[in-house]
Amino acid sequence: MNKTRLEAFSDGVLAIIITIMVLELKVPEEGTFEALFALAPKFVSYVLSFLYIGIYWNNHHHMLHSAKHVNGKILWANLHLLFWLSLVPFTTAWMGENHFSQASIALYGLDLLLSGLAFVMLQTCIIKSQGKDSLLKKAVGKDLKGKASAVLYSSAIVCSFFNEWISGAIYVFVALMWLIPDTRIEKVLTEKEN
Repeated sequence: MNKTRLEAFSDGVLAIIITIMVLELKVPEEGTFEALFALAPKFVSYVLSFLYIGIYWNNHHHMLHSAKHVNGKILWANLHLLFWLSLVPFTTAWMGENHFSQASIALYGLDLLLSGLAFVMLQTCIIKSQGKDSLLKKAVGKDLKGKASAVLYSSAIVCSFFNEWISGAIYVFVALMWLIPDTRIEKVLTEKEN
């Protein structure tokens, strides 16, 4: 099967997710800086989630670029990833609305963890469909960054019940870790073309 439809559908879903998140930012009724500053928790949670969705969009693009074709397993694995990402607006809004409460930051972390695991499942399906000489397999290697992310998310979820600020710092750290696009796939594709 051609992968173009999968890419277009995924791009559309991710665009809608970002749109839903920004619509949660309500304009203050008062024209004061105090009223604007009251939105700070919502804005901070929006910025972090926007960053995460951008990271997923970027890495999803690179991953699908390495795939020659898609099959039914890849389609379902992609839907699985989009399901968890589609919950990001809810967990973001709840976290911002409740000023990073323990429960809200734990649920946010759980959503990030499940999104990360779904991404790995999609990656695994693509690698299996491409065979033992998969470009993606070569590019991903041992995927230390992906494994470290899962450990950090899990740690942050546990930490959220003791200190939600440490959890928040871990989420920011993981986002910064992925902020620079994963060049492993680009390098392998460039080598193949040369």
